[in-house]
Amino acid sequence: MKALLKYIGPGFLLAGAAIGVSHLVQATRAGADYGVVLIFAILIACLTKYPFLEFGSRYVSSTGKNLIEGYRTLGRSYVVVFALITIFTMFIIQAAVTIVSAGLAEYLFGFGWSNFTWCLVLLIFCILILLIGKYKRLDLLMKIVISLLTISTLFSVIIAGFQVDFSTISFNKSSELWTLSGIGFIIALMGWMPIPIDAAVWHSLWAREKTLQTKYQPNSREASLDFNIGYMSATFLGVLFFLMGLLLMNSSDIKFASASVTFSAQLIEMYTQTLGEWSRILIAFIAFITMFSTTLTVTDAFPRVMSKLVQSEKQTQKKFNAYHVFIFIIPMIALIILYFLNSTFTVLVDFAAGLSFLASPVLAWFNLKLIIQNKNKNLIKISPNYILFSRICLFFLVCFGLGYLVFKFLS
Repeated sequence: MKALLKYIGPGFLLAGAAIGVSHLVQATRAGADYGVVLIFAILIACLTKYPFLEFGSRYVSSTGKNLIEGYRTLGRSYVVVFALITIFTMFIIQAAVTIVSAGLAEYLFGFGWSNFTWCLVLLIFCILILLIGKYKRLDLLMKIVISLLTISTLFSVIIAGFQVDFSTISFNKSSELWTLSGIGFIIALMGWMPIPIDAAVWHSLWAREKTLQTKYQPNSREASLDFNIGYMSATFLGVLFFLMGLLLMNSSDIKFASASVTFSAQLIEMYTQTLGEWSRILIAFIAFITMFSTTLTVTDAFPRVMSKLVQSEKQTQKKFNAYHVFIFIIPMIALIILYFLNSTFTVLVDFAAGLSFLASPVLAWFNLKLIIQNKNKNLIKISPNYILFSRICLFFLVCFGLGYLVFKFLS
């Protein structure tokens, strides 16, 4: 157990980053609006992304380098493409997860603050946690948060299961599932569940930081265990949130809102009506901690990525660390976007979501190519069957990307 706790950690951070709007809103809404059938979409999405996210853990444990350093060995163009994807999405993603957290914070605490005020407070709180506690405290906090989130969500779903008439639950509730809007929802659900593939880079950076903090280099088996704990937690919670929507909202005739905070409020109200007033605080807490975990990990991930893009490993050991610059710049620009571009914010979110979606097969190919290159150099051990499985998964990701483009064209 002592050895296990020494290397376990980056997987929890990956889970914290993954469990956000994709779980709280999209997975819950899938069960609420469409019924049992969309559980297969969630499971297929998690399965097809698994190898490319796992490659980050495999690469850093085998080579001692993060994925950005790996992309540099493939060529400058690979780093440039990844950098452009990150730059064009990070400010909008930071703003999006923070504004949802802000709305849920006001619902939970009821201080009467505006969304912008809550965004400012939450980001300051996240920055203080990261600068004062650094990676060590972030690692510990996310272990606690993900454990609490899993236990409380599982408890809520079990309680709901005893209160619900299963005969009212539909296999396919909506006649719109195979219409343009229904297919668009499926594509978005699978694209963001459990997390976009660029998070493989985040995980490799957290894993490398864990090694530097603990002075312990986990072997491939230990690193794989850490990754699997985090990834399976994110997948399991995706299923639990789907069940929350299926059990409590599927049989309702209410028209559910598309806005994240409004939909979350409807979920909380449905729980309260079914289980009683006592459950309001529990579900509100689950909703808030879900989004806060994402906000905190994103606030750490993007500065960490940018610092590695502009500085080498040796430079980051010097007094000047770009991480301390970007941890202020990125939240600041996110706040500016929220303050001045509020009327066009949904357009910006759609742009970032579309870019991340289309980037998934590209980054998956980067990771696969990097692993095969190092396999040929005998630096990484990987079975031919796993390589074949990865190629099949890449084919599905390309199909999802093409489906997204067709949907955008038709709509």
